[in-house]
Amino acid sequence: MSEKAKRYEEMSRKYGDPWIWGIYFTLIFLSIIESYSASSREVATAGVYMPIIKQVVFLAIGGLLLYVIYRVDYNNKTLLAIMIPGLGLVTLLCLVYVRLFGEVVNGAQRAITLPGFTIQPAELAKLSIVTLLAYILARNQKNKDVKTTGMVEAASVVAVFGFLLLQSGLTNTLLLMCISGSMMLIGGARLKRIGYVLLAYIVLFGVFWVIKNHNDNQEATLNGPGATSELIVQEGDTLGTTGGDKPVVNRQSTWKNRILDWWHSDSLVYKPITSKNTQEMISRMAQAHGGITGVGLGNSRECSRLPLAFSDYIYSIIVEEMGLIGGVCVLILYLWLLARAAMIARRCRRVLPALLIIGMASMVAFQALFHMAINVGVFPVSGQPLPLISKGGTSIIVTSVAFAIMLSISRTIANQNSKNNKTEEAQLPDDLRAENPTQMIRENEWK
Repeated sequence: MSEKAKRYEEMSRKYGDPWIWGIYFTLIFLSIIESYSASSREVATAGVYMPIIKQVVFLAIGGLLLYVIYRVDYNNKTLLAIMIPGLGLVTLLCLVYVRLFGEVVNGAQRAITLPGFTIQPAELAKLSIVTLLAYILARNQKNKDVKTTGMVEAASVVAVFGFLLLQSGLTNTLLLMCISGSMMLIGGARLKRIGYVLLAYIVLFGVFWVIKNHNDNQEATLNGPGATSELIVQEGDTLGTTGGDKPVVNRQSTWKNRILDWWHSDSLVYKPITSKNTQEMISRMAQAHGGITGVGLGNSRECSRLPLAFSDYIYSIIVEEMGLIGGVCVLILYLWLLARAAMIARRCRRVLPALLIIGMASMVAFQALFHMAINVGVFPVSGQPLPLISKGGTSIIVTSVAFAIMLSISRTIANQNSKNNKTEEAQLPDDLRAENPTQMIRENEWK
């Protein structure tokens, strides 16, 4: 083993994968700079320093959670007991509550308001789906394949969470499907079975769409735009109520109109600006203004008139300030995170850590890809934060926990491979000791 490989191995045993640490701190650095740069609309009401103070506070809370969690071995029975069933139950209750009584934020009923802050259960759902699917797929391994019952259980969990998330946005449901597909693949499921699951997702989505469309046509009432300061209503959205007097956008109408408008668009460049497409057109102006090298950090022109520039459209501001080069570098960061997680997953002896690390990385990477695709006009408009960079307390904390779990697994696996011991087998419950079907190296090999 070379000297460089030895240093890498030593750092991995002490702190976890150095590359994941590097990606984490790079995203933190970008978050502080770009979130402040994109907050010019907030400065007018909250003051010069308040936007950056809030972001730093949430990043600090996330960093503290990361430090505490990553130092605990992933196979700690107490951690597993809290992380899997506990988190899943809390998330399910939050999703049911927000569907019935949630606050309307940016045109969708998606938040739980508590004194001083709000919780976005959709972000918790992403973390919960990873842990629940890892548990289900690890328990249903047979001959390096996933049992049919395991595939049915996993798809059912995704369907339940996806149904509860439909009201808050289509992209969250699609994101859960993408995460589950990647985890089933790394868990050893045959492509034929994954295809069946995908077909089931399509059928269920169609059923949900028909039911929602029927209910919306019967119950939705028009209240007019501007009913609440938190609501951004665009042409084509229908306003309804949540059982009280809170206006909520009919998301089915929004999805249908935006998808059809996007699909039948004759030109992405010369498309006229209307009240319906203001956000996406200004975001494209920002990217065009950035060119190849950008206008420089803090010199964004469009952030002052782009709604939600600090969250749903922060990638457009990044491209404007750092240019195409900077935008591509940010994209590479998330793809590199997924690649590192895949490499570590193939070194895991057991399938549970492989599923957890690839699930966490997929959650972060797919969410970033969805955000970028929306910003550049590939996907229809639907809110999705850029992990660790966009403003949003729940998103930052959930992403930090995902990084902590990835670092914990990389550190634990490095120590177990180097010591060639049976600690992992002794700590894991009997039903979670299935071998990893994608393991690349054995016993004490670590490069």
